[in-house]
Amino acid sequence: MIRALSTARGRLALVFMGLFAASGLVLLALTYALVAANVKAVDLNTPANDAQFRKTCEGLATGSTPVDANLKLKCATLLSHNSQALAAAQRANMLESLALAAVIALVVLTAVSGVVGWLVAGRILRPVSRITAAARAAGDGDLSARLALTGPRDELRELADTFDDMLDRLQAAFVAQQRFIANASHELRTPLTVIRTTVDVALAKPSPTAAEFRRAGDEIRAETDRAGELIDALLTLTRSEGIVVDSRPVALGDLARDVAERAHRGGVRIEVATEEGVVLGDAALLERLIGNLVENALLYNRPDGDVAVTVTEEGEEVVLRVTNTGPPVPAEEVDRLFEPFARLNDRTGDGFGLGLSIVRSVALAHGGTVTAAAPASGGLEVTVRFARAGAQAEEPAGAAAP
Repeated sequence: MIRALSTARGRLALVFMGLFAASGLVLLALTYALVAANVKAVDLNTPANDAQFRKTCEGLATGSTPVDANLKLKCATLLSHNSQALAAAQRANMLESLALAAVIALVVLTAVSGVVGWLVAGRILRPVSRITAAARAAGDGDLSARLALTGPRDELRELADTFDDMLDRLQAAFVAQQRFIANASHELRTPLTVIRTTVDVALAKPSPTAAEFRRAGDEIRAETDRAGELIDALLTLTRSEGIVVDSRPVALGDLARDVAERAHRGGVRIEVATEEGVVLGDAALLERLIGNLVENALLYNRPDGDVAVTVTEEGEEVVLRVTNTGPPVPAEEVDRLFEPFARLNDRTGDGFGLGLSIVRSVALAHGGTVTAAAPASGGLEVTVRFARAGAQAEEPAGAAAP
């Protein structure tokens, strides 16, 4: 019993009982006061009422005593006194009965209100119990439970809908995390497997030559570099998934020109057309964003293809576009390219499939958006939009030195 009353449902039932009892007491007091005020008390200050005088009046009433006007008046007063005493006794008895009946009714109805309050509180708190059960299941790793409450859109319905939305996001994040971990493990296992195989082959030979040792060393060095690049990409992806703390003005146009000039073209032509395009952000992360876009555009391109890099100011936005002339990309596969380790089956290259994932994470961390389109002629056009920074006294971090 004590445990039941310590719950929210029990406390609500006690609150209902307390409110009903308090309002009932107020109503009882007002009713008693109104009844007592309207049933007037009588004044019992009458002449002496001894036995002899009463006997005389009784004789007067039977006609055995001569009639005296003064005596008749006194006897009438005695009769009136008896009537007033009877009325006073009736008034006191009525008020006492009223108070007793009201108290009994108040006690019974207070108990009834407690039972009704218990039932009503249970019905009101039923969604909370379902939310608790779903939260407990989510804590145990089951994110599939949903409340899906129906009925009027009240506070509890909004709470349940918000909880369902949170579970949807958690489930999507959990699935993406599991997929990311699996892909990362696979990517990291590949160079380790190559290194182990190379070492085993070298050690299996009874008398390996210096050239064979050097060839094995070169292969191990290449795979080690590949693993290091993958780890650096994963660290960059982790760093970019959040809010940029140290934001400074960055000239995106100058940064794009610098990245394009340092890029390894491999016969591919790069055209750069930029405006200043000052944004607030982390210069290193923004440089990595542009670098990944340019590297992807060069890597997945024709040997004699083209890459176009533009930075324009469009109203309150700075727009970065990188377009290449690579092989055609299916339109339904464009969005998937932004997922970690995503690659198209017909695309070749030595990338890890993290380039566009890092681009999206960096853009989101800077409050920007990134979209991609696949032209019918082939290749990919990636557009990144940032909010344009206002006039700053500080020199942009990406501005070219004079």
